[in-house]
Amino acid sequence: MKVVRTIVWILILVVLLAFSALNWKPVEVTLWSDLVLETKVPALVIVAFLLGLIPMWLVHRGVKWQQGRRIQSLENAVKSSALARHAPTPTATAETTPDPAPAPAPAATEANETPTSDEPLTPSKDA
Repeated sequence: MKVVRTIVWILILVVLLAFSALNWKPVEVTLWSDLVLETKVPALVIVAFLLGLIPMWLVHRGVKWQQGRRIQSLENAVKSSALARHAPTPTATAETTPDPAPAPAPAATEANETPTSDEPLTPSKDA
C-alpha cells in the first residue's frame, strides 16, 4: 500500500512540476482594494492545493487518533473481561478458612441453672 501512495505522490509532483514549467508567468492578485500581490501562477496553485489539503489531512489525523483510542479501549475491555472470566476462584480449605468463633454462653437465669440448647431464652420476670 505504501508503494501505491508513493507512486501517487510522485505523479502529483511530476504534474505540478510540468504545470509550473509551462505556466511560469507573473500574475497580480488583489488582496484588498489597495493591496496587490504579484506572484507566479505555480505559487498560487501550490497555495490553493495546500489550503485544500491541510484541513482535510488534519480531520483525517483526528479521526484516526479517535478511532485508535476507541479500539484500544475496546481491546482493554475485552482483555479485562477475559482475565476476569478465567481468573481462578478461591477455594475454601481448612488452612484458609478461620474456625467459627464459639457462640458466647448465655447468661444464667438463676445462679445454679444454665439454659440448655433446647430451651428458648426468655427474659426473667423477676426483675
